[in-house]
Amino acid sequence: MTATAAAIIPAAGQGLRMGSNTPKQFLELAGRPLFIHALLAFQQVAAVKAVVLVVPAAQRASVERLLAAAALPPWEGQLLLADGGRLRQDSVRAGLEALPFEPQVVLVHDGVRPFVSAQLIESCIGAALEKGAVIAAVPVKDTIKKVVASGAVAATVDRSDLWQAQTPQAMRTELLRQAMARALADGFEGTDEASLLEHIGVEVAVLPGSERNIKITRPEDLVVARALMEQRNKTAAGEPLAAEQESRGGMERTELRVGHGYDAHRLVAGRDLVLGGVVVPHELGLLGHSDADVLTHALCDAILGAVGGGDIGRHFPDSDPQYKGISSLLLLERVVTHAAAEGWRLVNADVTVVAQRPKLAPFLAEMRRRLATACQVQESALNLKATTTEKMGFAGREEGIAAHAVVLMGRG
Repeated sequence: MTATAAAIIPAAGQGLRMGSNTPKQFLELAGRPLFIHALLAFQQVAAVKAVVLVVPAAQRASVERLLAAAALPPWEGQLLLADGGRLRQDSVRAGLEALPFEPQVVLVHDGVRPFVSAQLIESCIGAALEKGAVIAAVPVKDTIKKVVASGAVAATVDRSDLWQAQTPQAMRTELLRQAMARALADGFEGTDEASLLEHIGVEVAVLPGSERNIKITRPEDLVVARALMEQRNKTAAGEPLAAEQESRGGMERTELRVGHGYDAHRLVAGRDLVLGGVVVPHELGLLGHSDADVLTHALCDAILGAVGGGDIGRHFPDSDPQYKGISSLLLLERVVTHAAAEGWRLVNADVTVVAQRPKLAPFLAEMRRRLATACQVQESALNLKATTTEKMGFAGREEGIAAHAVVLMGRG
């Protein structure tokens, strides 16, 4: 990705709904404050050259000590601090003014969303470059009621076109500056950056976010976050999850299904070659509505096939503009969430990529890591292979790349 981006992480709120004397962004998760988990995700994205943490002025020295104690990994970008304001938009404005250079894209991310992924950040940057402004969001799932002042239900709201906004919210820097200036001049108070852009007539696109990209607002959210972190740490350490341990000890009680997925895309000039969520250096890339990641698409179709969920086209049609250029790892996360809602989990997967060029062996380990994270399994549950066709067929002629995936899904 050739774009230059910077992130602003507002972490200056009081978090009164947590019922704690400590502002929620400073509460610990796995031994680190929440805002540091968010920071680490942005430092994994090559396009992000600077991050501004916006913190309460009275606690700036404390934040500096927390950052020093966190022993953050080496990063080539710049990490800066800015003092927060009364409103969220005041804090974002302070972060914007603290930027050491003028990036093409600015991302604003809640300091209390610790599970944002590098893939979602990358997709937001790409969508903002193309469309001007974008927010991560998820469709509203629960039934929505309109309630009058007396507390009675007035109506059931149609939720078919309702989405729950998340962060990152990404936009071209000049658009955010214009929105900030107009809000200041008009005395307009927005609830997020998208509302500020809407105020000046900018169209904001929606990019499918992740159900795991939760916001820590109440004490029960922290309980969920700790469970998610424990699961992620076990996966990273190669330990079997509880569901896998149960199935290994009593496979006879587990319903098993096999699924197969296949995908192929044409190679063209002017596109990145994305496989397994990894950008592979090559003079050609795969053509498609999303990032055209055939490896991940095949895995999605295999999972959907095993659980009777149709195919990837049914869930993410190429006629829907919200999926244009999206990272296929985000689609995989949604497929895994769909399967989990029906009680299914991935036991193991075997995926083969068919490509004459380039050589993929040096990239398979990183692909495996990213796919395992999206599937919420340990890396040993995934096997990746790359092969050629000895110059036969469309893959051999380097007209395209294909992938096959076979999965075993378990339930019970």
